[in-house]
Amino acid sequence: MAVVVSIDAGTTGVRSLAVDERGAVVGWKYREFTQHFPRPGWVEHDANEIWEAVRGTLADLVGELDEPIAAIGITDQRETIVVWDRVSGAPLARAIVWQDRRGADRCE
Repeated sequence: MAVVVSIDAGTTGVRSLAVDERGAVVGWKYREFTQHFPRPGWVEHDANEIWEAVRGTLADLVGELDEPIAAIGITDQRETIVVWDRVSGAPLARAIVWQDRRGADRCE
């Protein structure tokens, strides 16, 4: 029986889980990542740490599955933004998290 894998890169960590054709969860893994608060109202994440959490949870989950994977779905943190280098793919700075308030005055 094939499974569908979901990757949820949330605000505090990454959860990867697998569900079978009946909708039953057959496995899941979670890894928390660091929240950075460099100034009052600022919230940032290390994009490399998020990527490693995705890779790690998937590797752990897939290593325990006996079933083939039919599809993968991905969800993320709403409006969180990160800028990547076009050539290397490396993040140029930490991700600015959706909870960050540094642009609030401009929005109001």
